[in-house]
Amino acid sequence: MDSDAFVYTSYIRTTPDDLWKALTEPESTRRYWGVAFAAEWTPGAPMVWDENGRKTEDPEQVVLAAEPGRLLSYTWHTFTPDWAEAVRLDREVYERLVGERRSRVSFAIEPSGDTVKLTVTHDDLETDGLMKGMIAEGWPALISSLKSLLETGEELPEPPR
Repeated sequence: MDSDAFVYTSYIRTTPDDLWKALTEPESTRRYWGVAFAAEWTPGAPMVWDENGRKTEDPEQVVLAAEPGRLLSYTWHTFTPDWAEAVRLDREVYERLVGERRSRVSFAIEPSGDTVKLTVTHDDLETDGLMKGMIAEGWPALISSLKSLLETGEELPEPPR
């Protein structure tokens, strides 16, 4: 594994199309992630992150690849003071994050028998950066909630902060 990447794989009892919808449709992402995306899901299209009415927009926050039922990739979100305040980051942590380069995330979707193999690759991370440590905890929890939603109809409860 590259030193600038985090890779996480899960097998989900669903279809590639239903997994794609869960990754892209606001009513789904809001349930297991707390974020709704406004995007056209075409390469180069801008992405707006909406977290409880707090919108994050940036010209470098874009869709990189979008192949329904197969692959989704986009640049990671922009860190703003409003975002940092909403997620209760202290100033020092926020300043470290904004000093790191923008990363990207990709979701590879592959049929695997009666399940779907989902591989999340979050890369172009600073090797010793703060973001790499944060997503190493965040992605497994997020994908577990997504898996639960698709397999049972209920997302996992949000862990306490």
